[in-house]
Amino acid sequence: MDRVDAVVVGAGVVGLAIARALALGGRETVVLEAESGIGTGISSRNSEVIHAGLYDARESLKARLCVAGRPALYAYCESHGVPHRRCGKLVVATSTAQVEALRTIESKARANGVAGLRWLEAAEALALEPALDCVAALLSPVTGIIDSHALMLALLGDLERAGGALAVRSPLLAALADRDGFVLQVGGDVGAELACGVLVNAAGLRAAEVAGRIGGLDAGQVPEMHFAKGSYFSLSGRSPFSRLVYPVPEPGGLGVHLTLDLAGQARFGPDVEWLSVRSPDAIDYAVDPARGRAFTAAIRRYWPGLPEDALAPGYSGVRPKLRGPGAPPGDFVLQGPAVHGVRGLMNLYGIESPGLTASLAIAEEAIRRLAP
Repeated sequence: MDRVDAVVVGAGVVGLAIARALALGGRETVVLEAESGIGTGISSRNSEVIHAGLYDARESLKARLCVAGRPALYAYCESHGVPHRRCGKLVVATSTAQVEALRTIESKARANGVAGLRWLEAAEALALEPALDCVAALLSPVTGIIDSHALMLALLGDLERAGGALAVRSPLLAALADRDGFVLQVGGDVGAELACGVLVNAAGLRAAEVAGRIGGLDAGQVPEMHFAKGSYFSLSGRSPFSRLVYPVPEPGGLGVHLTLDLAGQARFGPDVEWLSVRSPDAIDYAVDPARGRAFTAAIRRYWPGLPEDALAPGYSGVRPKLRGPGAPPGDFVLQGPAVHGVRGLMNLYGIESPGLTASLAIAEEAIRRLAP
């Protein structure tokens, strides 16, 4: 039976960031990925936004790791040639009734230490984005966009140069904790037993499912997962906006916002559709064209000039939620030995937005919590 220092389950952006950090710290590290390539789940089905840290309470992990992770991510992109752009973002109030909520976002962001924020009255916002319609806006100049796949390739490259390895089509079937670490049963291409001293579960939508396969972990420490689907629609034609545009958030998400890719193409979403499925295997990622009507109505609140028939179904993603419909948003959960009592085990649950932005900071925090 082969033995390595550390195994990370899940080759999304967070799993790769953690594996990279472990390998750079001198640990022989293997990443197990059930799919045929990296980042096929949450990491490839999102808005590819580098967030500033506007929305979450200061004491939350989401806020702290986003604010710490953003400058680290920008620096990493610069040093590794990962395509990105610091384009800025406007969060807009489209009625006087939303101004108080926008002020609350501003207060949270300032408490979180987000730099460069500017409150804009309607005329100031329209001077920046003439196609916009709003009564006030909050400008975040440090928000940006990124090529998430290029980021994951860079993280994988660092991992491999540090002596680590990736095994695709290699799901974790079972793990048993013992006094020396863990004995893993790996399926697929690896199809063997593998021993390790550190086990990190960064399986995203399957994190609870993977945790349930770890013998020695109290089942009461594994949270119930809820899945929230978000669809995206693409804009045909040229976007009149040079910055991202976000409405005041809605329950379960940040509202149907306008983001840009690095080529300047606009896309809108995600909306929020709570799924009743219990397993990621049952998720249908198809985008229902009929949802376009609600998208059009939501977009025209801040862009009245959206042309007729300008939206086309794009893609969808699913967010792993620790709380269901109607409940306050949950925080990231990085559950280490201090919580569950299993030495060398780290389970990550509910890693959704801003997980991409926070990925490098999440990696540092996860490793810190693994320490005896």
